[in-house]
Amino acid sequence: MKKQMKVVVLLSGGLDSTTALYWAKARGYAPVALAIRYGQRHIKELSAARAVARRAGVPLHEVALSLPWLGVSSLTNKTLKLPDIPLSKIGRGGIPSTYVPGRNTMFLALAASLADATGAGAIVIGANALDYSGYPDCRPSFLNAFSKVAKLGTRVGAEGGTLKVLAPLLRLDKKGIVRLARRVGAPLELTWSCYAGGARPCGACDSCRLRAKGFREAGTEDPAL
Repeated sequence: MKKQMKVVVLLSGGLDSTTALYWAKARGYAPVALAIRYGQRHIKELSAARAVARRAGVPLHEVALSLPWLGVSSLTNKTLKLPDIPLSKIGRGGIPSTYVPGRNTMFLALAASLADATGAGAIVIGANALDYSGYPDCRPSFLNAFSKVAKLGTRVGAEGGTLKVLAPLLRLDKKGIVRLARRVGAPLELTWSCYAGGARPCGACDSCRLRAKGFREAGTEDPAL
């Protein structure tokens, strides 16, 4: 029997990363999940990540970053107002205040370190460049470049092995992500996407509006509500 390839999945506990995790399972990979606390106001997503990892039966590593300069983002600084803009303008008005400087660069670097240490052949990230807020570190060119960095800057790459970045949701809209999640059996009732991080989703932040759009266009109810 062919041995399953181990992959490191960046798991936030939201719709996209949970779908990416279950996509990896459906493809026959052996996932190891990585969740990161970086001062996000929606810390509730980490509880969702733990629940998703338990349901998936995969090991979960949690890492905490304490970088004071990340407070320039409204996603980490509760004194700053989250954007509240119409759905039609999300991703079209420049980089929003919820952008966390270098977040995916840091996350992918940590995932590459974990992959190099554990012999994983790939990093799986739920980045999306269609229905998204316009973050520069979700673009295909960035992820392609990081695949090269991961291979050049790791032992596995230096010794001729494979370490690549897989972004299965990159060119899907939210409707497509919801439909993929249903096909691979992702437990979306366990997920959390809201940036505000209250008792219930706020319904007004970019993440809530894009998530609602996906379920609406997919013709199905959001099981997390």
